[in-house]
Amino acid sequence: MFKRLRAATRAFKKAAMFELADRGYDSVFHVLVGCIISIRTFDEVSLPTSLKLFEAAPTPRDIAELSIKQIDELIHACSFHEPKAKQIRAIARGTVENFDGKLPCDFEALTSFHGVGPKCANLALGIACGKSRGISVDIHVHRVTNRWGLVHAPTPEKTMAALMDVLPEEYWVETNALLVPFGKHVCTGTRPKCSTCPLLSFCRQVGVTNPR
Repeated sequence: MFKRLRAATRAFKKAAMFELADRGYDSVFHVLVGCIISIRTFDEVSLPTSLKLFEAAPTPRDIAELSIKQIDELIHACSFHEPKAKQIRAIARGTVENFDGKLPCDFEALTSFHGVGPKCANLALGIACGKSRGISVDIHVHRVTNRWGLVHAPTPEKTMAALMDVLPEEYWVETNALLVPFGKHVCTGTRPKCSTCPLLSFCRQVGVTNPR
């Protein structure tokens, strides 16, 4: 499945946080903040918004010195920008005060920040550290894996737990990297492209009623 997934997604743009890391913002802090920006926001907005923030304030110390209003102006394009600005400054200040400006590869340390859940913590650890304590499950990962029939879970959180039981750990980071573009361009929310899908033989098409 993963071999076919790699081939199927090769021509598509990477998921925003993986592209952010490729642009040089690959620390735990950068990916964590980028993930906060991406919540309820399309990749097409998340990536340029994250880049705008980090180009203006590249380090946790730089962001910690900004006011909430200044951060809000830099990330204004994303959804829920005002509460995210408060959260980002709190993470930056906590990183400076408690971790000497460098977040560790530690799940408990990341989730100690208010509003940081398993999805963003696991994504930051996976991209920045090459390891994760779980699978970062967004709407695409949740939809696709349940549609395949690989898991049967009502929420992304329960999908994460179910996937961790069936997928070897070596695939945990790659799952998000591949299924986000696959879910955006092939196994779409409405009218998935089942007739040309290279993974159709693995898929039970759970809930699919009007495929292309």
